[in-house]
Amino acid sequence: MYAIIRSGGRQYRAEVGQEFDVERLPYEENESFVINEVLLVGNGASTVIGSPLVEGASVKVTVTKQLRGDKVIVFRYRQRTNYRRRTGHRQYYTRLRIDEIIA
Repeated sequence: MYAIIRSGGRQYRAEVGQEFDVERLPYEENESFVINEVLLVGNGASTVIGSPLVEGASVKVTVTKQLRGDKVIVFRYRQRTNYRRRTGHRQYYTRLRIDEIIA
């Protein structure tokens, strides 16, 4: 069984036991919560597509880690004007583990 969930404006395919990173969420490590924004639920040959959400479906998740991603270098340059700027950015992420899919 799998589900397509929405978190932080992005969509993720979730299966039980899977871990993935989403945009930072305001939860502590080892804290569990329920995601109600389920867009699709698939179970073998049957698939339920929501319009826009599947009614009664939810996904129980546990926060395993709060972390930051790799540094992304932003380099701005304008030719012939001696303009160069080098900055970096590290995005905050929350790692989630899928515990249960309720359809």
